[in-house]
Amino acid sequence: MAFKKPEEVMSATIDIGVKKAKYPFREKFILGFEAGAFIALGYLLFIRVTAGLEGPIEGLGSLIGASVFPIGLILTLLAGGELLTGNMMAVPLARFAAKIGSGEVIKNWFVITASNFIGAIFVAYVFGHLAGLTETGPFLEKTVSIAQHKLEANFMQAFLSGIGCNWLVALAVWLSYGAEDIMGKIAGIWFPTMTFVAIGFQHVVANMFVIPAAIFAGHFTWNDYLYNFIPVFLGNAVGGSIFVGLAYWLAFRKSETKKGAKVPQYPFPLKKTEGM
Repeated sequence: MAFKKPEEVMSATIDIGVKKAKYPFREKFILGFEAGAFIALGYLLFIRVTAGLEGPIEGLGSLIGASVFPIGLILTLLAGGELLTGNMMAVPLARFAAKIGSGEVIKNWFVITASNFIGAIFVAYVFGHLAGLTETGPFLEKTVSIAQHKLEANFMQAFLSGIGCNWLVALAVWLSYGAEDIMGKIAGIWFPTMTFVAIGFQHVVANMFVIPAAIFAGHFTWNDYLYNFIPVFLGNAVGGSIFVGLAYWLAFRKSETKKGAKVPQYPFPLKKTEGM
């Protein structure tokens, strides 16, 4: 399996971050919808294969569920999609490199958050609620149990869980950018994603599916969802932009300097750059 060196991955990710920021609205929205739906379908698969695995084999069920969930990120990165958690790493990295403006980062995150939410809600309502795939027997019990566990976390717990989640998800994206063949990309995506799911970290887009699915079934409220969304969003933003994007920018920025790139004196330059 061919792969890039870490500093080469950073350069490639900066270019991808610039491209993501420059996509026209229609492209952002369609690809964001697709990614939200892909992650939701991965979570739906998780529920369907683990709902009956309770009692002494519950731990095995969690491992099996974590093993199938990565299909959502695999489809996003290989078939095409714009996922908020991946963009929380790639787009800020382009900003650290002074290739885009801060306003473009905010605009990208806003559009992708909205479109991911619509895609995830579509799957939750159409397949989970109308088709009944999350509202019958053990599948309903599993859906409600997962949502309740996420909502029970206090603000700090949800925030820290969000950091852990997107530290791993952003690394999955990073590894996929570094691989140069499809099997290498799948392997790079699969292991970190499986790890965050097995641990139980909170992913803002995955929660856009599972908590609303429980709400559609008559459990919890949209206020409950909002109180979860805010800390998980913030934690995912820190995990992706700081623990991966900024960390590797600080580690490898000299390689960008040697290439003749415009490198600011600080990770967050004060002067406006082209595109702001």
